[in-house]
Amino acid sequence: MRWTMPAETAVQDRVWLSFPVADTSADYDDAGEHDEARQTWATVANAAARFEPVTVLVDPSEVEAAKALLDPAIDLLEVPLDDSWLRDSGPTFVHADDGSVHAVTWVFNGWGQQEWASWEKDSLLGPFVAERSGAPRVDSSLVNEGGGIVVDGDGTVVVTETVQLDPSRNPDITKADVEKELIEKLGVKQVIWLRRGLKRDSERFGTRGHADILVAFPSPGTALVHSQRDPEHPDFEISLEIREILSGSTNAHGEPWRIVELPAPRVLRDSEGFVDYSYINHLVLNGAVLACSFDDPNDDEALSILAAEYPDREIVPLDARPIFARGGGIHCITQQQPSPRPGA
Repeated sequence: MRWTMPAETAVQDRVWLSFPVADTSADYDDAGEHDEARQTWATVANAAARFEPVTVLVDPSEVEAAKALLDPAIDLLEVPLDDSWLRDSGPTFVHADDGSVHAVTWVFNGWGQQEWASWEKDSLLGPFVAERSGAPRVDSSLVNEGGGIVVDGDGTVVVTETVQLDPSRNPDITKADVEKELIEKLGVKQVIWLRRGLKRDSERFGTRGHADILVAFPSPGTALVHSQRDPEHPDFEISLEIREILSGSTNAHGEPWRIVELPAPRVLRDSEGFVDYSYINHLVLNGAVLACSFDDPNDDEALSILAAEYPDREIVPLDARPIFARGGGIHCITQQQPSPRPGA
């Protein structure tokens, strides 16, 4: 049997999230920080529930808090959790040849066995979500996270060397090995390799360079690319590098990409150093896009670009700063489950 990961613009049955738990690698300093995380994740889940069904995984210790904050229409599944980044710990949904939905379960090891991370419980979420979704499992031996791959649904996947070839994820593995597994499990025809991710995401509490903060594909042949315009930010050079790689590549049909730059917010730093704020890290839904906003002068420009690139969807801006302060964005905390293809 062969599988294909559809574009994120494909019709969806459901969106999945994990609810924040106190015993987490976010290392909340006080109850206020934990409550902020709960409310922020709930805001994303409730916004998504306006457009399609939503399921939220909830640690037993968080059930009452989740019920108080989440829309009653949202389905809750109780399961032990380490953390709240389901894009990475959960499965990746794909179509089989007959159009039915299957779930690829990667190996999750805490973003490369990072010393601050816990993953004993979250490493079981791929099979758990697959079972509860009703999607047959497609097991992979590759250590990978959903945020580490970006597909266009038309034959291309984008990855980074710092994630896929990380010796703490996949020791002694080659590019050819990674490509073989992604081609088999995602049904792609080509793998585009970026050298690295954004600076903040490559520091101690980052993922070592996830692709879903760098590039997105709103339509066949079009690549949205993170663009840091300020030369004072180290991501300025990284943005140039990404555009250069994509400009020197083609889509799976041999055609040059139409590259659309999505500007980074103008803010460069927070109390921890250079930020990795990115409008790329949005979630596409049936009829909508949940977009990251930052109360920044570039919000309007970025939202206008997203509206132009997703013309038939409502753009719903949500303040993503509390999510980025914890290590990611809206895309990072969610996972879409596509609908079966017609005739399945």
